[in-house]
Amino acid sequence: MKNQARRILTSVLISSLIFSGMAQAAPTALISTEQAAAATQAVAYSEAHARLRAVLDRADLAAMLQARGVSADEMRARVDALTDAEAQQMLTQIDQAPAGSSDVVGVLFTIFIVLLVTDILGLTKVFPFTRSVR
Repeated sequence: MKNQARRILTSVLISSLIFSGMAQAAPTALISTEQAAAATQAVAYSEAHARLRAVLDRADLAAMLQARGVSADEMRARVDALTDAEAQQMLTQIDQAPAGSSDVVGVLFTIFIVLLVTDILGLTKVFPFTRSVR
């Protein structure tokens, strides 16, 4: 058993040494802050980003954000940080959201799932049809 463990360890060490010679460092160069800022400004935003920025420019939304303590500049920075897919997903959610209503069914369903999981884990006993895993 001891010899087998020693052989395995030796094999791992030998292969590590062989493959460590194949690893190469990536070429790096220092860039200035100005170059980094210019590179981020040069990124062309997608149509989704443009639409989200247009939504943020609305006066009523800016007033609502200010009332909640969020600056419009901060929201613009967050929108700029989104990937194209995330911006498109956010636009889809905005388009599908009902205007001025809350999703009561979704909240109730989420509470039901949380209680169901805690029942199954044995942390609560709310539903009589569940069995605890404990």
